[in-house]
Amino acid sequence: MASSPPIPQQAFRLALDIANGRHFLSKVIPPALFLADALLCSLVIWKVPYTEIDWVAYMEHVAQVLSGERDYTRIEGGTGPLVYPAAHVYIYTGLYHLTNEGKNILLAQQLFAALYMATLAIVMACYWQAKVCVRSSAQVPPYVFPLLILSKRLHSIFVLRCFNDCFAVFFLWLAIFFFQRRSWQLGALLYTWGLGIKMSLLLVLPAVGIVLFLGSGLALSIQLAVMMALVQVLIGVPFLAHSPWGYLSKAFEFSRQFFFKWTVNWRFVGEDVFLSKEFALSLLGLHVAVLVGFIASRWLKPARKSVLGLVVPLVRGKAPFTNREQQAVSRDVTPQYILTTILTANVVGLLFARSLHYQFYSYLAWSTPFLLWRSGIHPVFQYGLWAAQEWAWNVFPSTPVSSAVVVGVLAATVALVWWGAREEWEARRATSKDTAAKI
Repeated sequence: MASSPPIPQQAFRLALDIANGRHFLSKVIPPALFLADALLCSLVIWKVPYTEIDWVAYMEHVAQVLSGERDYTRIEGGTGPLVYPAAHVYIYTGLYHLTNEGKNILLAQQLFAALYMATLAIVMACYWQAKVCVRSSAQVPPYVFPLLILSKRLHSIFVLRCFNDCFAVFFLWLAIFFFQRRSWQLGALLYTWGLGIKMSLLLVLPAVGIVLFLGSGLALSIQLAVMMALVQVLIGVPFLAHSPWGYLSKAFEFSRQFFFKWTVNWRFVGEDVFLSKEFALSLLGLHVAVLVGFIASRWLKPARKSVLGLVVPLVRGKAPFTNREQQAVSRDVTPQYILTTILTANVVGLLFARSLHYQFYSYLAWSTPFLLWRSGIHPVFQYGLWAAQEWAWNVFPSTPVSSAVVVGVLAATVALVWWGAREEWEARRATSKDTAAKI
């Protein structure tokens, strides 16, 4: 009779099974981590001193709006003018009243801790819904989930700084959650509200457009695009009615001046290069080129048509799919596809951003673990790249080395996802052909 493996070996195998989702205890890991993070947030608020950066300025902006000022060019705070769309103003007006005109910092931190936990719950739900491919029931393995709660910088952004990026990120993930559940209208509404908080969410707009186009069809996607634009107009009406150019030039200030001293990502190129117009245009060109590459060779795969095969009917005013084709395409817009596509667009945008500040890590921290897992690299390398990224974003002020690591990990993530997406789609098509041959 064969002897049983040594106890340490059995324990190791059990741990591997749990970490990879092959044991009934695997399902306990996300809620256990969630509870642990709730405790961690409480400890951060209790033990770590609050750091004032933009909160007072937000409250000063709101106070001016409440006093009757509607011209964005005249609304100033201690750290500068109001440069965020109107949804930001409405949210922080609510916080202004809840926190005694911004004076009750402890309550503000508690509210942001609740926002953090709500966002984390949604992120975990989005991960759990994402499957490897259409015909697979495999979900994101539990070993990925600890990376969602271990970021020092992310906790700082939420509960020690109270940045408006936290709300933008919350609504982005909530939109993804409803997109995964095929609630296109609600997802689009939540996304455009998040965009109304901070225009950083424009980075994922190309992916959102493709998800809606392939998932809901041409007619509904056009309606949703009109709705999203209309929401932006409606929330800005009080300011657009008074000074339309003032509102648009500040809330969506594409010509904003970037300061070398605050950059997290491009310090290693030097100040002269960073401030040059050639550098800005190069980043824009590379951003467009990489997006086009992903769109043409990855994100449009569910359409089973070339870009030209989609564009020509649209130019002629015709739908690119028959009803039957549209149903097949829509079925392939899975929760995994939606999460991969939107998060990839986000990381591509951050890679080629002219300048990233520390609060922008809120858009990245919860994207990287999924994309690294999605790429198919070994878990050791997933954790290694995540650790390098976390280290780089916690160096203050940034250095040439830390900024190079920031850009390097972003570039590696984009390249790995490009490769991983190719492998997944090729495997899926091969499986489809094999199944057809057997039938």
